[in-house]
Amino acid sequence: MRTLLVTGPGGSGHPAVAAATALRAARDGRRTLLLTPDRETAAALADAAAPGPGDGPAARPTVRLLDPAAHFRTEFLDLQRRCAPALDLFGAAPLAAEELTELPGAPAFALLAALAGLARAEDAPELLVVDLPPLPDAVALLALPAQLRRYLRRLLPAERQAARALRPVLGKLAGVPLPAAWLYETAARRDADLAAAEELLAAPDTSVRLVAEPSPDTVRALRGARTGLALHQLALDTAVAVKLLPTASPDPWLAALAAGQQAALKDVAGVLDGPPPHELAHPGAADDPATLPAPPPDPAPAAPAEEWTIEDHRADDGVLVWRIPLPGAAKTDLGLVRRGGELVLSVGPFRRIVPLPAVLRRCTVAGAGLADGVLRLRFTPDPAAWPRER
Repeated sequence: MRTLLVTGPGGSGHPAVAAATALRAARDGRRTLLLTPDRETAAALADAAAPGPGDGPAARPTVRLLDPAAHFRTEFLDLQRRCAPALDLFGAAPLAAEELTELPGAPAFALLAALAGLARAEDAPELLVVDLPPLPDAVALLALPAQLRRYLRRLLPAERQAARALRPVLGKLAGVPLPAAWLYETAARRDADLAAAEELLAAPDTSVRLVAEPSPDTVRALRGARTGLALHQLALDTAVAVKLLPTASPDPWLAALAAGQQAALKDVAGVLDGPPPHELAHPGAADDPATLPAPPPDPAPAAPAEEWTIEDHRADDGVLVWRIPLPGAAKTDLGLVRRGGELVLSVGPFRRIVPLPAVLRRCTVAGAGLADGVLRLRFTPDPAAWPRER
């Protein structure tokens, strides 16, 4: 299944581009599914995809509207049911479904649950188009599965779950009740869901399509997004530039605006370091997916995520160098902390905690440098942990 994740700065009209991309792909004969939280976008696509004379079923993409409120209610009531014995002990009054209002963050969890389900589906579409939140929230959402799985492993490590037969004895010895089995079972189920979503997002045929109206503010937003995506090793697709004005306008004011857009468009291409953005000049491009001539999805990401590689310079400098591509990153935005066998890496508003490769865990950090969009971390082998050469 090819997955195309569509996002952009607020006001760019990326939901309409996602819808138009799904519509175009379906009309090209691909089984396509659009996943969106936007009711207006879903309704507009349903109207645009209404079959005309001679159209067959393949001319219409499937639209799945995310319902974060319903997902939140379902998950909360399930948790409340499982915690019923403890709640009864404290005299708590259970909440009814009609009392529940979704909390901040509910849309992100609803989207991850939908992605996990699609990753396991036997009848998965050929193309999945996902309408993400605007930048930079979209980058944070894409990093969420890995972060949540790390939290689960730390808080409820599966390997430390006591055997059921020993739980009463261990509880008495410890003097405190051990976590119920359902807690570990729930954690294992959630970890499996997050793993499925994480695998889908990291698949080689998954990429992020950035949509933006060229302007100086857009260039800054895309530069930060490019760095955040590289930090989480997410591949870029061909970008889409929208709301472009005609360059040959007789109106001097419009001509000046168009010239500014063209200058910003060149900067966008430089920031993304890929093929030129696909240009959409339709004046109503951000509002009507039916008339938006969106590009068809490419068979593969336009800019695959670069690998983080380890270079061996022990013979010359006595160090190992971990090479981490971070295009667009600035030294002032970088933060590095080693915590045991993990590296906490921050770039502006984005943060990622990654386990050190096995060979680097037996080393000490000797320094770091950022040049040409690549962070190079220098590690010196620790004699106490490194095998001695004979």
